[in-house]
Formats: sequence, C-alpha cells, structure tokens
Amino acid sequence: MDLKSNEPFWLVKNGILASYPSLHEPISCDVLIIGAGITGSLIAHQCTEEGLDTVIIDRREVCNGSTSATTSMLQYEIDIPLYRLSEMIGEKGAVASYQACAAAIDKLGKLCKTIQSKAGFRSKDSLYYASRKKDSAWLGKEYESRKAAGFDVHWLDEDEIRKQFDIHLNYGGILSKQGGSVDAFQLAHELLAYNAKKGLRIFDKTTLDRVEYKRGFNIALTTDKASIKAKKIIYCVGYESSLLIKEKFVNLLSTYAIISEVDETLWKKFNDILIWNTSEPYLYMRTSDDFRFLIGGEDEEFHNPIKRDELLKRKEEKLQRSFEKLFPDYTFRLDFSWAGTFGETKDGLPYIGEHPDFKNSYFVLGFGGNGITFSVTGMDMVSDWLKGKKNPLSPYFTFGR
Repeated sequence: MDLKSNEPFWLVKNGILASYPSLHEPISCDVLIIGAGITGSLIAHQCTEEGLDTVIIDRREVCNGSTSATTSMLQYEIDIPLYRLSEMIGEKGAVASYQACAAAIDKLGKLCKTIQSKAGFRSKDSLYYASRKKDSAWLGKEYESRKAAGFDVHWLDEDEIRKQFDIHLNYGGILSKQGGSVDAFQLAHELLAYNAKKGLRIFDKTTLDRVEYKRGFNIALTTDKASIKAKKIIYCVGYESSLLIKEKFVNLLSTYAIISEVDETLWKKFNDILIWNTSEPYLYMRTSDDFRFLIGGEDEEFHNPIKRDELLKRKEEKLQRSFEKLFPDYTFRLDFSWAGTFGETKDGLPYIGEHPDFKNSYFVLGFGGNGITFSVTGMDMVSDWLKGKKNPLSPYFTFGR
C-alpha cells in the first residue's frame, strides 16, 4: 500500500539521512519490530534501553512510509472530544487517554533532549476553535469537561481569538497549555542512529513474508528467504495493519497538506501555537522549525493511491483558499504540497495490545491526529507487556473493544 504521494516536504528537506542493509541470512533476537517509522523507532528505543537484543526491519527505506508524510502535530486532544469519549467508554478511560497523550508530549520532549535531537521539537499551546456558530455550544461543553478533568484550558471568545491570532472566521474556542511539534522524519532517523550505537540492528528493504509460530518464539521469514528467530514480535506498521488483520477495525482516509515558502512574519506570529477547528473534516495548522507555515486537512475516504493523488491539485487550491479566508491580512506562498493516508477508529483511540491471531506478538498502532503521542504511550505499554505486567490503558486500546 502506497502511503504518500508527490514528495512530502520532510523527505525533500532532509534527504537521505541514513541507509541500512537488507537482511540475507538467518539471525535471532529477543524482540523483532516490524516497521521502522516513528512508531517503530520509539519502540526500538524502549526495547534497547531495557537491554533487549532488538532487530527492526522495514520493507522500504527506513522512515519512508507515512512518517515522511506526517504533519507531526503533537496533541493531547483526541479526535473525539473528551465529553463524547466519556459517553462512549466511561469518564475514567476517557480522561486517562487524554492524560496519557498530554504526558506523552512531555516525555517526547525529554527524549529529544536525551538523544540531543535536532528535529526541532517545540512545546506549544493549542487552539481548538469553532468554525461554525452551531459548534460553539458543544465546544463550550468540551471546555467544561477538560477543565473539570484538570487540564490547563481557557475559553476565548470570538473577539479574543481574532485579536490574539488574527483568525477572522471563528465562534470562540479552547486555548490549551499543552501541545508541540517536531520533524518526525528526522527524529525517527535520530532514534534509529542513536540506538544502533547501542546494539539495535536495522534492516531496510526487508519484507516480511510470513511468520511461523513456535512454542515460546516465532520465526519470521522474509521474501528474500532470510529468517529471524524472535522471542517476541512487535508490529508498528500503522495503516498497513489493515492488510494483516482479517477483521475491519480502522477506516482509511486520505489527507492533504501544503507548506509555505520561508516566511518569518507568519512564523513569528504563529510559532508558539497549534491551530485546529471543528470543521468536518477539520483544518489544522502549525509552523515548521525552518520558518514555514503548514496547513492541512480536506480529508476524505481513501480508495486507492491513484484516486487520492488525482485530487492533490484541487485540495491544494482549497487549502489555500481556506487560509485566505481565515487570515486575510497575510499572504501564503505555496512551496510544497503532498498527500498521505491515515487511519480513523470509531472512538479516536489507538490499537495497542495483543491480537488472538498473532502469538507472542504485540501491536502498536497509533491512529488519527494523535499517532505520535499514542506511540509514545505505547512505549510504556510495550515495556509492561514484555514484563508480564498489566497496563491500565490496555482495556481501552485493545482489539475487539
């Protein structure tokens, strides 16, 4: 499955940061990770830090799947509002899920410092505003839910948002003191390189063909006839998991993004804020670490890469028009546009846990707008699983829920 189209900005900006060999011989390890994107690199870091002999493989060049196309909005806010999620799974699970995402942003910031990352991690506020008058009522209810749960939030009316952020079409919104952004493509490369020095073995252009399940271990066989004997397998394959798991558990959507030329005026105005709205599909905006402004959205059901890519020009124009309506006092000079595919679950939550059809195995599948923060949460959940401990989030993220 092709997860991206055109050339995502992060891939062009960074180029080939590192290349690794493919696997052509039998090897063994404690943990085999399938998928070397941002999720796989985070999980590989966790396993390596815990002293486990870890191998990671990817059928592409590392980080060249959806990680190269992500817009890397680091949000504690899940695609399903807190008050609605509480109605769906109970207040305890909903609040715990939001809190986990909030903690994940701080944890990722500390991790970036530990590995001396140059991927531009930055803590930011987050503005979630009503794009339609009818949305202001339920968004106000959402504000009360978050405030009651202890999140640092403030309600801004229409005039306050226009004054602070120059957004002309709004009907009030929630300003949260938690959020962030990063270049996930570069960060994933940094994590892999950091842990390769500590013993992590990395193989790209190595495609998993099938797995033979044994008592106490698995044998992973590649299309090049190599084999990997592993005590445990962890799948970090994102949306391609829909090709592995027989039941339907995620809807695939296409999303589109554009990024401006270097513009220090826009960058200075918006560098400390993430912006998204209540439109369906919602619009999202952030700055990059190299003085650009990014805007994304226009999501729709994914059919195939050809149809998705055919829409790129039209979506690019619609995103530009959205910017002009919201920010009539600013100019957006387009530099890059691209499309990607992502997954949407019924409750906005990830699937992190075991699946009955895969023995000695675990899945870390972060979906929606919180893919990266869910993956950071998955680090602790993987650690608990490997140690035979129960994680309190497991009932909410499990398959078959």
